[in-house]
Amino acid sequence: MAEIINMPRLSDTMEEGTVATWFKKVGDTVKEGDILAEIETDKATMEFEAFHEGELLHIGIEEGQTAPVDALLAIIGQKGEDISALLGGGAVAEATSETAPVEVVEASSAPAELPAGVEIITMPRLSDTMEEGTVASWLKKVGDTVTEGDILAEIETDKATMEFEAFYGGTLLHIGIQEGESAKVDSLLAIIGDKDADVEQALAFANASNAPAVEVKEEAPKAAPAPTPATPAPAPVAAAVAAPTPVQNTSGRVIASPLAKRLAEERGIQLAQVQGSGDGGRIIKRDIEHFKGGGMAVSAAPQGIESVVELANNQMRKTIAKRLGASKFTAPHYYLGVEFDMENAMAFRQQYNSMPDTKISFNDIVVKATAKALKAHPEVNSRWFDDKIVQHQHVHMGVAVAVEDGLVVPVVKFADELSLPQIGAQVRDYAGRAREKKLTPAEMDGSTFTISNLGMFGIETFTSIINQPNSAILSVGAIVEKPVVKNGQIVVGHTMKMTLACDHRSVDGATGAQFLQTLKGFIENPITMLV
Repeated sequence: MAEIINMPRLSDTMEEGTVATWFKKVGDTVKEGDILAEIETDKATMEFEAFHEGELLHIGIEEGQTAPVDALLAIIGQKGEDISALLGGGAVAEATSETAPVEVVEASSAPAELPAGVEIITMPRLSDTMEEGTVASWLKKVGDTVTEGDILAEIETDKATMEFEAFYGGTLLHIGIQEGESAKVDSLLAIIGDKDADVEQALAFANASNAPAVEVKEEAPKAAPAPTPATPAPAPVAAAVAAPTPVQNTSGRVIASPLAKRLAEERGIQLAQVQGSGDGGRIIKRDIEHFKGGGMAVSAAPQGIESVVELANNQMRKTIAKRLGASKFTAPHYYLGVEFDMENAMAFRQQYNSMPDTKISFNDIVVKATAKALKAHPEVNSRWFDDKIVQHQHVHMGVAVAVEDGLVVPVVKFADELSLPQIGAQVRDYAGRAREKKLTPAEMDGSTFTISNLGMFGIETFTSIINQPNSAILSVGAIVEKPVVKNGQIVVGHTMKMTLACDHRSVDGATGAQFLQTLKGFIENPITMLV
């Protein structure tokens, strides 16, 4: 079925975009992740990826042309598919009505225009796959002065936690999404404007113009309402945000936001000691910051009382669940295990590291050997489609990295062409920045194969779930000292186990076994990788 692609909103202030360049033409095959076009926004010129696969059937905005957000940009579908009904306007209008509900709001239910001197800030789309975001922390509070370029908040996406800066100056009049709360892209995030602006009118306008904003507005006020002062409407909004009424949690459980839990651990504070001021007695960031207790040296929690901490699923965890669940239940996995003799690899590494300013790890050797083996077996370096199998001639190696909130897979591009020190430098850089949530989406896209190494944790053998769209993933265990048989004699040796998980749709068992044989040759005789 044909998919309508609309002009995307690539920044929170973007109202229209200009197509700078098309990288595909009508009739071209489009794969998910292909760059369709470069689109010029009010901030920058950005690449726009395809989220659907098929044939580019129609281009709605030619190069150099400008169109508003949600205008028909392109149509992707099956070759020869009839799209006359879509071009007739019916389906396009239906598709855009979901993102532009202002058309169906009665005139009497909303002000005709936004109050003067006020700007509505919505939840931005900070990554190509982002569907919702979580406010990790606010760096401004209601009533604060905001200057263009100030960091308003830290927003957690499915890829990383990113700083979100203000594009307007004024006073922060309203916060629509509290710390620890999640909301869809384009939901009401905040309102900035003149200090004396009519906040209630601005909220009414935002609610009528954006469906997600209505949801946030209805769900947010759960604290007891503040007394109505003899001042304009903005006052109670600011009071409600700045000083929510504490609610006692009487359930016997300790309920805290992920951010509050992390701050408590850093400061040595036991959560059971803290009075939560969030909904239902939930402990939030400001409760930890204002806590005056003595940290872990004092324990106010009664002995013998059961307690739990509820951790809301962050965007990274949700994405891991969604993607790996889809991989496990759509790709028929099978597993091939092999044990490698690591004596030569250990001697090779020791000799290599004896050179000045050189240090490589066993993981670097595995990455290099795997990349070389994939060049010899492109069937394993592949991707499954319903009507074809795509075999990659390049090797972009995904390297799984454990981070505090889950797992990310930065990609070492053209790994087969890199030297061992170059691979090591890239992997160390990516791992460090991954743990600081500083990786860019581009550094985590495009893998053709993935390696997951748990050897440093003492794990000898394990199986992994394929990181789609890859067809296989290699699980690497620890090097173990054990008795082995060599030339009919039992001697002390060092071995390492690896397990290859394959998608049986694109990689047959014999193909996977042949790949492992080639890999075994490189691992057990690493000098051959350099020839």
